[in-house]
Amino acid sequence: MKKSLRGMMGGAGLLALLAVAPTARAQTAAAEDGSIQLAREYERKGEHEKAAYLFDRLRKDEQTAPNVLPNYLAALQALGKYKDAEKLVKRAIKQRPQDQALGVTLGLVYAKNGDQPAADKQWERVVELLSPEQVVPVANEFQQANLADWTVRTYLRGRAIVGTDTEYAPQLIQLYTQSGQRDKLVLETLRLVRDDEQQLPFVRNMLQNSLQEEASFEALEKELLTLVQRNPDRAVYSELLLWLQVQRRDFTGALVQAKALDRRGRTEGQRVLEVSEIARRNKDYESAIAGYQYLTREYAGRGFYALARQRLVQTREEQVRTTYPVDIAQLRSLLQEYQQVLTDLGRTPETAPVLRSMAALLAFQLGEQAPAMKLLEEVIAMPRASSDVVDQAKIDLADIYVLRAEPWEATLLYSQVEKSHKDTPLGYDAKLRNARLSYFAGDFKLAKSHLDILKQATTREIANDAMQLSLLITDNTAMDTAGVALRDYAAVEQLVFQNKLPEALRGLDALLVKYPGHALQDEAWYLKAQLQRRTSDYAGALSTLERITTNPKYDVLSDDALFLAATIQQENLQDRDKAQQLYQQVITKYPGSIYVAEARKRFRQLRGDAL
Repeated sequence: MKKSLRGMMGGAGLLALLAVAPTARAQTAAAEDGSIQLAREYERKGEHEKAAYLFDRLRKDEQTAPNVLPNYLAALQALGKYKDAEKLVKRAIKQRPQDQALGVTLGLVYAKNGDQPAADKQWERVVELLSPEQVVPVANEFQQANLADWTVRTYLRGRAIVGTDTEYAPQLIQLYTQSGQRDKLVLETLRLVRDDEQQLPFVRNMLQNSLQEEASFEALEKELLTLVQRNPDRAVYSELLLWLQVQRRDFTGALVQAKALDRRGRTEGQRVLEVSEIARRNKDYESAIAGYQYLTREYAGRGFYALARQRLVQTREEQVRTTYPVDIAQLRSLLQEYQQVLTDLGRTPETAPVLRSMAALLAFQLGEQAPAMKLLEEVIAMPRASSDVVDQAKIDLADIYVLRAEPWEATLLYSQVEKSHKDTPLGYDAKLRNARLSYFAGDFKLAKSHLDILKQATTREIANDAMQLSLLITDNTAMDTAGVALRDYAAVEQLVFQNKLPEALRGLDALLVKYPGHALQDEAWYLKAQLQRRTSDYAGALSTLERITTNPKYDVLSDDALFLAATIQQENLQDRDKAQQLYQQVITKYPGSIYVAEARKRFRQLRGDAL
């Protein structure tokens, strides 16, 4: 009896044979996969004839497969075979009628063939016959083809299908942002936060990235003001308006919204405090003072009262110190205000900033270093004071040692704070001051070693200051490796730090004569103008600034000089028309300048706009 194959080999042997010897079907599939890969490679290299030939040999269902159709279609269109391309896509649509994105592809074939009316008609049909689950795939297909208008129409049609006017809002906001359709963007964002307040962070981010022109800010502000008035119970509109006004540095308007939000949320003045702090950091002292006064009046004895009392006097002091000429009588009056705060609130770690402010005022403005040092030593020895409070006082004390020309005592204190607050903003601040001390001493190599570390600091302000001083050293020791001119300039900056302004001005004049045409010249002119302003020589300051703004060689500091000239015209000479002209020049000539936002705000104030 004849043995069967299974009998001769056994079950295991048969399985082994089947594993080693692929079936005819498997061999065919492998061959087809190889053809597809080769055809794709030909198409990638631009060998369209070879690619089309190989694709044409595939089975009909394979030619329209999602992983083959795009390449086959590209080959046919590159060869000008538009009718074949059209038939191919129509066959794919017949095989996969649920894939409505293929309708977009068919329209692209018509457009490629130059028949735009047929393409538009096809896309109209696709959008009209959309099913809810196909909205996003079809929109993506339009977007990949750079058909922004049809992408928008797809999402709007999808919105109509589901019956809600906020569906697909994030996608539409993105599209309106990319296409610069500001009006539609504003309406879309406001509609989104109306129905979903959780979207506020997303909306703020999109608006910040897209709104650049003054007209766009004004349109959004006008719309928000209307919404706030019509919907006083909707905090989200006040939140967005508050954010916008802070972006525009309209802190007066921002305070109005902050007060309303505090009352509505019963947050004990927190929002007003936040806006006041931002205004103070941006040197809008009037708005900051108004905010702190509101807090001390409306929330007396409560949460933020003590801090507001301190900040109120500190802000007044900053205002006095930066209003030239500095009024010594006002500084003396501020000392009494500080003393009253200490009498009311006590001498505690919480009021240590008041003692530090008094010390700085005494040492740097009134020339009374001994009582200033005594106040700081009181803070350092204060029971239960935190290490932050103690080390801040140590930095202040070290600054006074620099003022007294005792660098060794200063660097010892800075280094102590560096070690005790390693990798923290306070530690970075101490390292920056140590670097500045080395710079004053003319040890540029040591200063730069500190600064290179600080350029990576997490605190942006410290990193920026470190970068600026590092660049100053690098730029002025590249050709002059000994840094002779830079040593003289650093000595002048030390005199400025010590508030010895007449000596600093004489040093600058000597430097400008000694090193004509040196790279430091623009820095020296700009510093001289600042000192002339501080000593009430406004005409001299404007003349010095003109040396920078009229010389193309000083382009790096031109926007700084122009803004300072406008500030002098406005604040010191009260020439509103001239100041307005100069602010407008800042806006138009230097649109990327850090001064543009403030210049725009001041220009609008001088023009009489209601902020």
